[in-house]
Amino acid sequence: MLTQAPKGTRDILPSDVHKWHYIEKITAEICKNFGYKEIRTPVFEHTELFKRGVGDTTDIVQKEMYTFEDKGGRSITLRPEGTAGTVRSYIEHGMASLAHPVKLYYYVSAYRYEKMQKGRLREHHQFGVEAFGSPGPDIDVEIISILSLLFSKLGIKNVELNINSIGCPKCRKPFVEKFKEYLKPSYDSLCETCKTRYEKNPMRILDCKEDKCKEIAKGAPSSIDNLCDDCREHFEGLKEGLENLGIKYNIDTSIVRGQDYYTRTVFEFISKNVGTQGTICGGGRYDGLVEICGGSHTPGIGFGLGIERLIMEMESQGIEFPKPEPTSIYIATIGKSADTYAQRLVYDLRQNGISAEKDLMGRSLKAQMKYADKIGVKYTIVLGDDEISQNKCMLKNMFSGEQEEIELDKIKDILKEK
Repeated sequence: MLTQAPKGTRDILPSDVHKWHYIEKITAEICKNFGYKEIRTPVFEHTELFKRGVGDTTDIVQKEMYTFEDKGGRSITLRPEGTAGTVRSYIEHGMASLAHPVKLYYYVSAYRYEKMQKGRLREHHQFGVEAFGSPGPDIDVEIISILSLLFSKLGIKNVELNINSIGCPKCRKPFVEKFKEYLKPSYDSLCETCKTRYEKNPMRILDCKEDKCKEIAKGAPSSIDNLCDDCREHFEGLKEGLENLGIKYNIDTSIVRGQDYYTRTVFEFISKNVGTQGTICGGGRYDGLVEICGGSHTPGIGFGLGIERLIMEMESQGIEFPKPEPTSIYIATIGKSADTYAQRLVYDLRQNGISAEKDLMGRSLKAQMKYADKIGVKYTIVLGDDEISQNKCMLKNMFSGEQEEIELDKIKDILKEK
């Protein structure tokens, strides 16, 4: 047990971490270009935040949260997603007084005790974006376009955008009654979870993974056929905006997403690639969430993208990640005085932004060179008493095998130019 990571978690090893760095670099650059600022929130919050924010009828709250009582008797939950904590931070720090829209992005670890599947663990990592304060469809288009641009920059192909509108409280209420009336004859055939949903949040039945519930919901009335005038106008604006940017989309009336806070626009990006078919990411609008969590009425929209899922998609499509930069130089030494000199030289090079290494294991010269080759350094030099006294050494390019004699006290400038 002690030598194995807990079930549902995994280590990100040095051989893989460059993939994460690459995705973080690209996403941060895109967010900067769109005017979004990074936010970092705690890994745990008061349980009530998720019960209110995510919804107490959701699978996340009912079945999947990691909840515990702290030593002060408070109920605490490891965050299962990133939106609720960002909303809490928006309220707590008075961001309502900032110029709007307030546009934020984050990288978070999220925790859900759920059935493990390919690309989805009990501890997973999300890149998320949230925007507060803009009620119109233009911000919906912007949020979706961030993802469209990201997939394009990463070289991901065969991904489709599906959109839907689930309306607002005004038009959802009569729709829900109509939907319940449709389900009523099949109530006894619903799974036990959906029987509970039937009373508390019937639309979540559309999100059920049980085959029998999927079949029952197939002929159900759709929310977009029952929108009020304002919601219909909003949805038309979304479609027009996407078309204006050349972003193709499909309308999928079964999308409701897994959280109770969504209103109007909901969307998913779906992979059509063999072996990785399914949702890559999703999001939507949550115009009532800030108010539910204790703030003033504030429209909002966002998405969450699983980084493990994204990496799996890229790997399945054969997309190569940029390799990390190799260490610039390894300084091999012969003798104690050379080792002492190398210690100072390596430190000086590092102070000047040049990656450098020397022996730390008491290896022979042959073993040092073998190690340098194994870790993939770009250059090596060998230092002994003669090299130090003459202020000269041979700089070897480990990739090409070429060698050149250089002055030892000029090595810093020479490496900066290479």
